[in-house]
Amino acid sequence: MMKKSLVAVGVIVALGAVWTGSAWYTGKQLEKRINDAIAEANSQIKAAAPDAGLTIGYENYQRNVFSSQLQLVVKPDTSAKNSWLQKDQSVVFNETVDHGPFPFAQLKKFNLIPSMASVHTVLEKNATTQALFDMAKGKSFADIDTRVGYSGATSSDITLQPLDYVKDKVKITFSGGNFTADADAKGDNVSLKGSADSGLVSTPNEYGQQVQLTFNNFKTDGETSLSTFQERIGSQTLSLDKLAVAVEGKEMAVLDGLKINGKSAPDADGKTLNGEINYTLNKLRMQNQDMGQGGLTLKVSKIDGAASHQFSQMYNAKTQALMAQPGIENDPELYQEKALDALLSSLPVLLKGEPVVTIAPLSWKNDKGESSLTLSLFLKQPVEQDLSTAIKSIDGKLTIPMPMATELMTQVAKIEGYQQDEASKLASQQVKGLAAMGQMFRLTTVTDDAITTSLQYSGGTATLNGQQMALEQLLGMFGLTAPANEPELDNDAMPEEAPQPPLTPPAQ
Repeated sequence: MMKKSLVAVGVIVALGAVWTGSAWYTGKQLEKRINDAIAEANSQIKAAAPDAGLTIGYENYQRNVFSSQLQLVVKPDTSAKNSWLQKDQSVVFNETVDHGPFPFAQLKKFNLIPSMASVHTVLEKNATTQALFDMAKGKSFADIDTRVGYSGATSSDITLQPLDYVKDKVKITFSGGNFTADADAKGDNVSLKGSADSGLVSTPNEYGQQVQLTFNNFKTDGETSLSTFQERIGSQTLSLDKLAVAVEGKEMAVLDGLKINGKSAPDADGKTLNGEINYTLNKLRMQNQDMGQGGLTLKVSKIDGAASHQFSQMYNAKTQALMAQPGIENDPELYQEKALDALLSSLPVLLKGEPVVTIAPLSWKNDKGESSLTLSLFLKQPVEQDLSTAIKSIDGKLTIPMPMATELMTQVAKIEGYQQDEASKLASQQVKGLAAMGQMFRLTTVTDDAITTSLQYSGGTATLNGQQMALEQLLGMFGLTAPANEPELDNDAMPEEAPQPPLTPPAQ
């Protein structure tokens, strides 16, 4: 019995010695990798948010046998002209690192998979983060536990604390949330999944009215990877059960069942990108009126991968130069104008692969029917940077059932204060007038009680509702340029009924 006890104690001591040695070794390895990880993080920040003007560093590293401590510090980049933080501001994360091969933090969770380290991260309270601590009742808003594998890959459990803040006329509440983020050693492959139950922001607008925004049951699930041409591809799903806006306690708009689903991937040849994004909304209510439901499917294909990367670099460089201009941050309108110019001037590069943009479809429906727009836009690289020459061909069709449109406009009239009978009459007149005017100018036709438009364009020739014409004529019909030969109006195509004047609006 004594021998067995001595053997057991010897084995425990031996195992303890091996564990201690391994923990010390992995602590050394982690210390060696910190600089590489910091450099990679700073590279990612510059690529994803070039106008942020932030940099990450670390301070106060202390390595012990089983654990180490350090601080990650986010502060303004001294080489940047502008930054999201002021010169004297910083955001600090306190990191406690349990060394492998069996970090104590992982053993507490009964996770026996060997790993290099387990890192516990909390936000430090300082002048910059004081408001978040006040909202979270003195707790760190973000609490993160990260497992670091021997390959350098990480898996993080992120807990966002509940918030409750009231000051003057500003109120913010948040239920808290739980998220999981995984990344490989280089950060090329990243995934994020999680949810938050609810949130509320209430604040005065520019007119002194109290505006309240609330959401319920937010969820996200996605993964991305870095393609061979250094562009991110993957899939992402976002959903909300409810998003509501109220002004002065009166409900203005409620979106039920909002979902966004996007994905992108390279073609089989690995040289071009395809992308698709789907929006769906189960119901829209405005001032308690049911406005219907809708959806949009937008597809982009044949984007040249190398050109896409070149476009990103060019646009980022132009926006960085824009942000460096003195005083630009104080003139939002000028910034938006210049940013749009930067986008349009960079766009021709993106059209190198002759991409195709497809809407299939954009739809909106209610109890009386469904309207839909389908459109295929074939693009090409413009001549001498002239975007007006970038259209190769167009194929589109619009269908609006008149009963559906009348029902929608009835709801709009009721929001404006009309009673049901008057609202229905006004809506009917408006839709009939729209149909008549469209026929008068040859922009639409009426088929099977639906307003329709069909447009095809290729090689300088357009076909609108079956009528062929030159591009100049088509643009002239929309008042965009003087038409070369305006088509004669056919008396047979004139509407039988002239548009009726609207009813007198209700007295205020």
